[in-house]
Amino acid sequence: MSECNVKKVNATMKKYIVILLTFLTSLSVFSGCDSFLDVENIDELSGNVFWKDKEDVEGFTLSIYFKLREAVMQNSAFFPATGDLRCAPVVPSFGDRQFDYLRSNDLGTLIAQYYGDYVEITRWDKLYEVISSANILLEEVDNMDAGALTDIDARRYKAEGIFMRNLAYFFLVRLYGDVPYYIEAYNVGSLPRLPMVEVLQNCSRELEDMLTSDVDASVLPWTYEDASKVSVRAMRGSVIALMMHINLWLAGFDENNASTYYSKIVVWGKDITLNGRYELLDLDRTRAIFSGGSKESLFEIVQDINSNETFKYDAVFSNYMIPRGLGNNYPRSYYMSDFLTDIYPPAETDNRATTWFKNIYASDVPINYDDARWFVKFMNTYTDPDGNFTSNKGNQVIFRYADVLLMYAEASAKLGGDNEIVALDMLNEVRHRAGAEPASSSGTELQDAIYWERVRELIGEGQYFYDLVRTHKIYNSAFCYYPISRSTFDKGAWTWPIHKDALLNNPYMRLNQYWN
Repeated sequence: MSECNVKKVNATMKKYIVILLTFLTSLSVFSGCDSFLDVENIDELSGNVFWKDKEDVEGFTLSIYFKLREAVMQNSAFFPATGDLRCAPVVPSFGDRQFDYLRSNDLGTLIAQYYGDYVEITRWDKLYEVISSANILLEEVDNMDAGALTDIDARRYKAEGIFMRNLAYFFLVRLYGDVPYYIEAYNVGSLPRLPMVEVLQNCSRELEDMLTSDVDASVLPWTYEDASKVSVRAMRGSVIALMMHINLWLAGFDENNASTYYSKIVVWGKDITLNGRYELLDLDRTRAIFSGGSKESLFEIVQDINSNETFKYDAVFSNYMIPRGLGNNYPRSYYMSDFLTDIYPPAETDNRATTWFKNIYASDVPINYDDARWFVKFMNTYTDPDGNFTSNKGNQVIFRYADVLLMYAEASAKLGGDNEIVALDMLNEVRHRAGAEPASSSGTELQDAIYWERVRELIGEGQYFYDLVRTHKIYNSAFCYYPISRSTFDKGAWTWPIHKDALLNNPYMRLNQYWN
């Protein structure tokens, strides 16, 4: 298969690995790695020559994190386009049609007219480079000379590889549905797309095996003593959050076994909440949450402004919601006032409404600069010497504790019975932090309350569209302002198009037919 062909991926990786290792040494967030292997010509090195000591493995492991950052934060509008703006109640300031196309799920026209940021999302090769590198890490750590790594270091690096591999598969499935799946290093064969339920079952099994193994259970720490590694390197909480997300997705698409998946989520939700290593920060510390490395954060993609390592402007969602330069023009888009009134009713106390928004209840028309509904949840601005602006100079938060609490609540509510007590406790822990009145519902009403709490709490964090899809609320106008029909959903309208290059030299490949 063209984009999963590891010969091609390996050639690319060999070309860039020296650059990656050199580059990563300059990042302060990875300051624990002082130096890397001095390689004169990496193309001439076989695996057992390259992997000499811990320093080599550390550098290669960091390159996997870099590849993930490159895949989702440096080449496209990955999270905004796929998670935040699609089918969302967002309106453009001046009739920018890309927002209309995303809102109406017209991805064909979107990609044709706004080629750059969006066609890159149709290419899955960057995420497969993460997978290929993780596979190689797992292979070559075991091939190192005896004594080159301590046993605990070897298991920790392998655990990071397992986490990164399965995170990439999770992103792929949410985008494209069925995807090729392989875990062998240096695979050279063409592969067909595997049903997404099977892919995620494989991922869940591998992650759960790692967490429950007597040998591996403690290999990834709950957190790091070195603050520069907190949340940007895989932690035990990162793995649990990923596994909970995977099982929620499975529950939505393998409904006959949904109770099994919910039960797994409850087990791991209990594990992470009873541990006490993570917490909800006070709402007035919102900037600390989204700057990175807080006790609320479970996994992030690093951005180091001081090392001139910044995300692509359009990859940062809040850049769509705050004026470029704060004072000399309008935001590019706004959340609809009706939507904000629905989720944050003016008569009810919710401090997120006033902390995360400026003039939240301003009317849609006319939109004036002074009364604009700026979305300031992530506002931590920076302008470089060349005048390039970003609304958030912090990290990209992928998983955080509030998300875990609400997944725990959702699974508990779905199981029903006495589990509803736990569901209410988790839901109300999030609401208490927001200064909102506690919920007291049950049954379907409680399940819906948890869904809407995810909308309120995780707004702008790349979850909106995916929550609609996995809960099948995407075709229900009571939950989705711009629904897609059940018939088109079943045909794959929820997926993202796959680039036709995936067909090259792969007789087993097929594209997402809804988009072709």
